[in-house]
Amino acid sequence: MEKIKSYIEELNQTLDVMSFGERPQELYEPIKYILKLGGKRMRPLLVLLAYMIKRDDYQKVLIPALSVEVFHNFTLMHDDIMDNAPIRRGKPTVHEKWDPNIAILSGDTMLVKAYDMLLDVDKELLRTVIQKFNQCAVEVCEGQQLDMNFEQYDNVSEEQYIEMIMLKTAVLLGFSLELGGILSGMSLENTALLKEFGINIGIGFQLKDDLLDVYGDKEKFGKQVGGDIASNKKTFLLLNALNLAAGETKSELDKWLSLEDFEIEEKVSAVTEIYNSLGIKGLTEQKIDSYFKLGFEALEKLDAPDERKAQLKSFAEYLINREK
Repeated sequence: MEKIKSYIEELNQTLDVMSFGERPQELYEPIKYILKLGGKRMRPLLVLLAYMIKRDDYQKVLIPALSVEVFHNFTLMHDDIMDNAPIRRGKPTVHEKWDPNIAILSGDTMLVKAYDMLLDVDKELLRTVIQKFNQCAVEVCEGQQLDMNFEQYDNVSEEQYIEMIMLKTAVLLGFSLELGGILSGMSLENTALLKEFGINIGIGFQLKDDLLDVYGDKEKFGKQVGGDIASNKKTFLLLNALNLAAGETKSELDKWLSLEDFEIEEKVSAVTEIYNSLGIKGLTEQKIDSYFKLGFEALEKLDAPDERKAQLKSFAEYLINREK
């Protein structure tokens, strides 16, 4: 992972010296702020790792790779407004630190700047890159809308949930890998396989996040476990519990979901016990494994030497085994 850490450091250094604008200060300070909050830089890293399957001069694509990170943080800034979220990565969200109007405008500016950064790609690739970026961006918005819709629905199927996380989370991972492949001059078949790999790994990644929110080690996970249970968030785990619960177990689960006044730790403990009785953890782990397996099958089909795919495969395996 030392090489991976060096790529992330290089991405951060490039981002640190970028100027998005200075005046008015209220417009640009929030952009610097949210980008300084950290994050895994997973998406631009995937661009680089895909690019390096074919080429070694990855410094050439640092700016287009970071456009994906700027876009991702734009979506987070706006999502936080919609969710009325007070905290992002342990710090106040932009709309809390400033106000919602500033967060909307700063987010809009980030989207425009992401396009600016994509202009750094070779002219003959630009139309393809922009078209695929546009498709991805719209799908991310579709996923966010579905997520908001689900808050109002009494019933959400497992298939509907998988579609939502595919759009909201996984397609951007798929695009990141596809972008790296396009910029390196790969064939259409190979870039399609990279995208397929990224989408399946992305679905598995989000399902793992759902699992860690309930079963993760608080110290390693970096945030309070059980947040999804406390807020009745319709995750893969809850949807399957609702589908499988019967009799007294169903009554108990419905009781906790209907309570408006409760002790968080008591609710988390009680619902986790219900999950345990229904085998939800094992069911979720099987589903995660199935998507990671599909991803690796796509990567295996990619026409490139195994040693050129090794870094990307190693990073994906790290994501599978993560505990935070």
